[in-house]
Amino acid sequence: MSLQVDNIHSYYGKSHILQGVSLNVPEGSVVTLLGRNGAGKSTTLKSIAGVIAPKAGSIRLQSRDITGQPAHKIAAMGVCLVPEHRGIFKLLTVEENLKLGARRQSPWQLEDIYRIFPRLKERRRNGGGQLSGGEQQMLAIGRALMNHPRVLMLDEPVEGLAPVIVEEIVAQIKLIKQAGVTILLVEQNLEVCTQLADHHFIIEQGAIVYEGTNAAFLADDAIKDRYLGVGV
Repeated sequence: MSLQVDNIHSYYGKSHILQGVSLNVPEGSVVTLLGRNGAGKSTTLKSIAGVIAPKAGSIRLQSRDITGQPAHKIAAMGVCLVPEHRGIFKLLTVEENLKLGARRQSPWQLEDIYRIFPRLKERRRNGGGQLSGGEQQMLAIGRALMNHPRVLMLDEPVEGLAPVIVEEIVAQIKLIKQAGVTILLVEQNLEVCTQLADHHFIIEQGAIVYEGTNAAFLADDAIKDRYLGVGV
């Protein structure tokens, strides 16, 4: 499914965080939303997921307007957010965590998750709190897949993880993309972003300041330096 965000304005109390954000995520693509800390990346994902209701603008899934719908209804339509803190139930086992997200009609069932994430199969009887950070991230993504996502939103999926685990998660996200899932990715690791994405958006102080294809973004060192503070 495609996702269109058109000129949304979102607030935390009286603080005007998103100031007219527009972006487009075509069906089956990976699109990144980049920016410095506090730029509005997570707020954009929460606004799409229904955790925050935008005060203006619209969000469309395919051609259906989902703006301001409650989070559980948006999730039922196939928009799944894997938040930065992952939301793992630490007292439940890996398998119990996965089954919480299960939908009978999802093309992703338990054995599919174990095939993509063999570590989870090895740890399936372990409690969520006994997993490493990378394993918790795999569990959070696996649980979202069992919920039959049409649009999967990942907030900082490789933050703080060892390089070998980062490689593993990148490979798994590529498999998910190949299966036709539309992905909106928030990530600070530019190497990961350029390995995965078809298109990039940069947000600064609650507004989109750049958009471009992966090839154009890779070639534009001035943009990376100006908005992301990375001299490449």
